[in-house]
Amino acid sequence: MSQIDHDAVLRELVEESGWSARYAFLIVIAAGIALLGLLMSSVAVLIGAMLLSPLMMPIMGLGFGIATLDFREIRRSATALLMGCAIAIALTTILSTMSPIQTITPEIAARTQPTLFDLLVALLSAMAGSYALIRGRGGAAVGVAIATALMPPLTVVGFGLAIGNWTVFSGALLLFLTNAVTIALTAALIARLYGFGSHLSPHHTGWQLILFFAALGILAIPLGAALKRIAYEAVVQRQTRDVLQARFPAGARLSQVEIDPGADPVRVRAVMLTPKIAPNADGAIFGDLTARLHRPVDVHVDQLLITPETSGAEALQIAKSSETSASNAGNRERAAAALALVAGVEPAAIRIDEKAKRLSATAAALPGLGLAGYRALEGRANGALQGWTAMLAPPADVTPPDIAIRDGVIDDAALGLAGWGSQRLNRTIEVLGGTAGQREAVAEGIVARGGRAEPGDARGSLRLEWQAVNAAPEGTSAG
Repeated sequence: MSQIDHDAVLRELVEESGWSARYAFLIVIAAGIALLGLLMSSVAVLIGAMLLSPLMMPIMGLGFGIATLDFREIRRSATALLMGCAIAIALTTILSTMSPIQTITPEIAARTQPTLFDLLVALLSAMAGSYALIRGRGGAAVGVAIATALMPPLTVVGFGLAIGNWTVFSGALLLFLTNAVTIALTAALIARLYGFGSHLSPHHTGWQLILFFAALGILAIPLGAALKRIAYEAVVQRQTRDVLQARFPAGARLSQVEIDPGADPVRVRAVMLTPKIAPNADGAIFGDLTARLHRPVDVHVDQLLITPETSGAEALQIAKSSETSASNAGNRERAAAALALVAGVEPAAIRIDEKAKRLSATAAALPGLGLAGYRALEGRANGALQGWTAMLAPPADVTPPDIAIRDGVIDDAALGLAGWGSQRLNRTIEVLGGTAGQREAVAEGIVARGGRAEPGDARGSLRLEWQAVNAAPEGTSAG
């Protein structure tokens, strides 16, 4: 401990952890590069953003400030960190809104489901970073910057705001908070171990330890739950494949399998190429899987017979057909997952029309978002899907748009929006107020745009309301 120059380390922190023009410039550049890397799904570009990002030093400064109870340093570092985060989120929100590409790429999706492993990575990286700072080992800082990945999740937060997707926004924010809080508190702990804050009493040290373990414990709850869910899904996948293979003779090949562990019951669809048809295979597999998973299962297996007499060309055709089906199944799953992220719902809530290549869902309620916002979400979803059409119904309590007639001309945008909402919710719009001619014209305009509308009474100003009927939202009408 005596070989460590505590004053020099603290001076370096003071110089690097506060707000400055250089710090703001690097935040802007790193955020822009990170967004491009996410949209391009390029790991190399993302690594460049991680290395440029200056967020690590304010977080370290916050940690050392906690270690020494230097409230001035805590305020300086926290201010720089919050301002840097605000700039990065605002910039990426604006750029994402302007971008013609708003697809949820694999790199974006990877930062929306943090688990307990992410907390452990941040913990170990913070130990290495604190050691490198205290011991003056600058080479280790490069690896720490890449491992902790502070800027990419912050950029995904801005992207989630731009597309109005709560799942993307909240998942990325949890990942960033996990990294930031864990690094700061671990840096504080390592600093105390190396003699920083030696003037503090045992009482202060006790409270610092309580803060460290309490914060990590709180973060571990949602992260542990996410890890448990992912681990369970992996077990379901493995157990299902084992049971399917075990129920068919040697030489049988599992050509295609779809497993939805989140469904209730667990949904399993498979295609098996087999030299011998197994009678009552679905029932046997159902029994085995129910016993192993301790959950109800919905199983259906299509068996394709391959005999020694089958010609090579025929076998090749069957295999090719099965591989095509597997590819289609993968595309369908990816499309459903993409729509689920946009809609803010679970993938199991997506309704699939394989024949029409159409996916439909009812969007999760987003406070303050009107009918136009949900229609824009549907447009973004269609931009992200390839070969599929998205039909996104708004929540049932969304209000119809305002309608106006200026110089005898009805607001065409409002008519189109009302027609769209009527289609998606499968509900009739009642046109109220104004004159009889205005009510008739507006109703006809909505019907002409694919909706359902009827003139109502003449009380009040011209307006649209949902007719009081018991039609359930469908979100699957053509339009």
